Amino acid sequence: MRERNLIVALDFATKKEVDAFLSQFPKEKLFIKIGMELFYREGPEFVYHLKQLGHEIFLDLKLHDIPTTVKRAMKQLASLEIDLVNVHALGGVNMMAAAKEGLEAGTPMGKEMPTCIAVTQLTSTTPEMLSKEMDIHTPLQEHVVHLCQQVNSATLDGVVCSALEVPMIQEYFSDSFITVTPGIRRLQDATDDQARVVTPAKARELGSQAIVVGRGITRADQPKVAYEEYLREWRQ
Repeated sequence: MRERNLIVALDFATKKEVDAFLSQFPKEKLFIKIGMELFYREGPEFVYHLKQLGHEIFLDLKLHDIPTTVKRAMKQLASLEIDLVNVHALGGVNMMAAAKEGLEAGTPMGKEMPTCIAVTQLTSTTPEMLSKEMDIHTPLQEHVVHLCQQVNSATLDGVVCSALEVPMIQEYFSDSFITVTPGIRRLQDATDDQARVVTPAKARELGSQAIVVGRGITRADQPKVAYEEYLREWRQ
């Protein structure tokens, strides 16, 4: 996965909505994220459809199960020829290693294996949630670094994290350890249900290698204009 990607989260429920959104980008080959809602409704055929249009795909399913189940699931997902896929780091080292084994086994001959990253803590997670609801009393950023160590031990490619945690992660890991950061909003956009939010420019300053933007683009009055503004602020 090349650096400085802007990944557009397709926060839609149906293929019809996605096609209407993408029709506003007739000449653009986007890096797009398909989440649970869309994948569970439209299924693998829709992934094939988007790949045929030339878009890069981040399949965001956050797999978290016993190692054997995750391995078998990843073998199936690899056959879709997606570009990026993820698991949840809280599943443990063995589960994450099994995910990579599944991807290796399922990648078609002659094709590149999908990049595999792990979710650390969601950008909706607050320190209070971590302590009171999850009963984890390590400070949030330190806990994220701990999870990154598990991800690195499993030889995955990197993590999904808040941009606020990227500088600390970079202290411990090489530049090849990918940081994909959601929770990105321009100053004029609503934060919605995100807690740890930064602007595209701040994410760049903090060292993020890729940002994920959903509603700031997909719900904008002029999505293409919003996309170009996010891209300009991210890459300037």
